[in-house]
Amino acid sequence: MAKRARERARQERQAAKRERRQSGAPTDAGANDAADEAVHMERFRILSERHAAGTMTDDAYAEERHRIFVALGIETDSDV
Repeated sequence: MAKRARERARQERQAAKRERRQSGAPTDAGANDAADEAVHMERFRILSERHAAGTMTDDAYAEERHRIFVALGIETDSDV
């Protein structure tokens, strides 16, 4: 259930970004990008702690890590 909520939130953020780009409206992108990056880095920290504690499989860790890195722009969807 939490996975669905995360995916829905990610899709909503992507839709908002797409709308901003298409509208051509100036935004305070620097502040928003920094806040988004902080959120993703916090998600990665928690994910890494859970993996180190052994509460999740290597495959689940790699999948979620990839999602976070794609959101941060470190990896692309084709990087698997």
